[in-house]
Amino acid sequence: MYSIFQYQIAANRRKTIGLIIVFVLLITLLGAAIGLFLGTQGAIILAVIAFLIAIFSSWHAWYHSDSTVLRMTHAREVTKAEFPYLVNTVEGLCLAAGLPTVPRICIMEDDSPNAFATGRDPEHSAVCVTTGLLARLNRQQLEGVLAHELSHVYNRDILVMSVAAALVGTVIIICELVLRGRLWYFGGRGGRRGAGGGQLMLIYLAVMIVAAILAPLFANMLRMAVSRTREFQADATAVKLTRNPDGLAGALEVIANTLVPMPEVSTAASHLFIDDPLRASPKKNWFEGLFSTHPPIWDRVERIREM
Repeated sequence: MYSIFQYQIAANRRKTIGLIIVFVLLITLLGAAIGLFLGTQGAIILAVIAFLIAIFSSWHAWYHSDSTVLRMTHAREVTKAEFPYLVNTVEGLCLAAGLPTVPRICIMEDDSPNAFATGRDPEHSAVCVTTGLLARLNRQQLEGVLAHELSHVYNRDILVMSVAAALVGTVIIICELVLRGRLWYFGGRGGRRGAGGGQLMLIYLAVMIVAAILAPLFANMLRMAVSRTREFQADATAVKLTRNPDGLAGALEVIANTLVPMPEVSTAASHLFIDDPLRASPKKNWFEGLFSTHPPIWDRVERIREM
């Protein structure tokens, strides 16, 4: 029989495969819908091209999601010589958790206190903290945050979280390319004229409308597919690992009361962080939990205090 841990790994793998299947189907259908403006043959050609792009994007998301997310967040890997306490703490927590390898340890130059983990498994993972987090937390609080992020690695949450981030990033890039292609074709020189100019403009406008409608829909669907219960689970695992609920609870209180914008973070990667970097208010607000990939941070603090 499967243990709870093995069941969770299998469930996360199934959820990731499901995300990829939905992503491939939607991108293929989008290509076919756009191709209909060029006739049946155009629909088939664009559907095949979209399918191949989606397959390649999914493969890249599965095997290179950690590197993709680190590039998206402008994070850099650090050494023990640079941050000895940070590296030693991660190594100690990995030993306590029984992780087979130590993830890459990275720093994100940002004044907002936050952190995230990424990758597809413990052997291909990374843990990242911001400089703002290091500046604001004491040692016990930092240990609690690192334990939380390593819990995502231990629980194998990082696979579905990282693949979702990479796929959402792909959707955003495709839509940006559509927008820039339209601007390049019609802008700069007063637009292209000729017998087919009006038809091409209509096609581009149709593509723009479809992309504008479907892009946020794809992004939100993929991000919300990452269950918010993973944060409660990671909090509980972190407390069990450190045996110090005050550390993580205190860290979340500091994070909740420090509202520093993170403009460098894309919506594609926001669900990876320990707290939503796009959160609008530091106050306890039931409304913030309705449309967020994270549960309200004060609810998490209350649960941890009760452990």
